[in-house]
Amino acid sequence: MPRSKVVRYTTEELKEMARRGQTKTDWKRVKAMKDKDINVGGDSPEITAEMWRNAVVTDRRPSKKNITLRIDPEIIDWFKAGGKGYQTRMNAVLRVFIELQRKDHRKAS
Repeated sequence: MPRSKVVRYTTEELKEMARRGQTKTDWKRVKAMKDKDINVGGDSPEITAEMWRNAVVTDRRPSKKNITLRIDPEIIDWFKAGGKGYQTRMNAVLRVFIELQRKDHRKAS
């Protein structure tokens, strides 16, 4: 069975990608669109009242913890220079570090 090519991103990840110019989406055009202008194509089922009654709102992101953390001023300045979302970017860097450590640990085992 072929692997799915569907990729999911959080809102923050999409905003960061857009900030870095990694998206080709014309967001001004998308934001200006009216519901009637959106072509959902023939693959999408008709949305019914029953679908809405059975809908469940989920949040796949893990909750975050508030902590006090001492970080060198130049590190904070560097991340803040990237604009809004600097804490999210710091979290992403730490996550990648952990994933690399786990990968190295698995190779060593």
